Amino acid sequence: MNARDLPKGRRRAASLLAVITPVIAELTLGNPPLSRIWLMLLWIPIYGAGTVLIRELVRRRRGGWPSILLLGLAYGIVEEGLVLQALSSPTMYGVAGWAPRFLGINSAYAELNLVYHAVFSVALPILLADLVFPSLRDRPYLKRTGVVVAGVVFVLGGLLLRVTVATSIDPGYQAPVTVPAGCVAAVALLAVVALRVLPPPALDASVASPSSVDGTRAGAVPGSWAVGGFGVVAGFGYLALLFPFGGADQPAFTHGGWVAAPMLGAAVLAVVAGWLVRRWTASGGWTDRHGLCLAGGALVGHTAFGVVANAATLADKLELSALGLVTVGLLALLGRRRPAPARTR
Repeated sequence: MNARDLPKGRRRAASLLAVITPVIAELTLGNPPLSRIWLMLLWIPIYGAGTVLIRELVRRRRGGWPSILLLGLAYGIVEEGLVLQALSSPTMYGVAGWAPRFLGINSAYAELNLVYHAVFSVALPILLADLVFPSLRDRPYLKRTGVVVAGVVFVLGGLLLRVTVATSIDPGYQAPVTVPAGCVAAVALLAVVALRVLPPPALDASVASPSSVDGTRAGAVPGSWAVGGFGVVAGFGYLALLFPFGGADQPAFTHGGWVAAPMLGAAVLAVVAGWLVRRWTASGGWTDRHGLCLAGGALVGHTAFGVVANAATLADKLELSALGLVTVGLLALLGRRRPAPARTR
């Protein structure tokens, strides 16, 4: 793609995406608290460059949201499995005690964070950037040189986290060679499926009928407020089922083998949520307003969970609540600023 094919505003769009990604993924969940916001400097390179890179790769292949989500899973494996090595560490964050380990992997932590990264670290920031810059939603933001730079920054950002966060929280731990090898293989497989195997979207929703892209009948789309409420429940519910809080040692205040119940419940919730969203977006009734409400609801749910589970002091809870209100206000302004044509990918 040459320079004249790239529309105006692409640099601002790429910069916005790079900045809002760590804000959504970390800050609005209370990691870190606002009193230590300077720690975000450690996360911006890997988060920002990683999500921008994913978007560029998918857009250049004319891929859709399934490709973005698969690469979001790959991103989670890179950060949690290769950089922080929290997927396999028996000591980091205490996550080895959440649930039985499987093949040397902290099972509940993996289920929580891989899906979390796919949705909150990748898909939602891309969705919001597309809504802010609607004329660019189907176009790459960067030239080829910019893609290479994003890749380099992503790698350097991973090294930065490795030598700062990982070594300070979990000093001395090095994953067995089989774990990083498995992570690399999983990332490669996900990338191939996302960029080479999955077909591009068959239809643009601006011309879609009530039939879905695979030929089946699409369901009716709920109102935008109902979609937003669904986002709140799904976002809060998934985190609450898997992240121990309120003094619990295992997810959902379970003990022993009972931890399988919330893990299964979270998996069912994720599958049902994905199926419903896919069904709704395949309908000609899905609009940008629905997408904005879905993203806003998920962010509200996940920030509310951060207030309950992550904020340690009353001041932290008030600050995170205020940040959540600011987020809602900004999303409301975005909804008022733009019309809502029917769109999806």
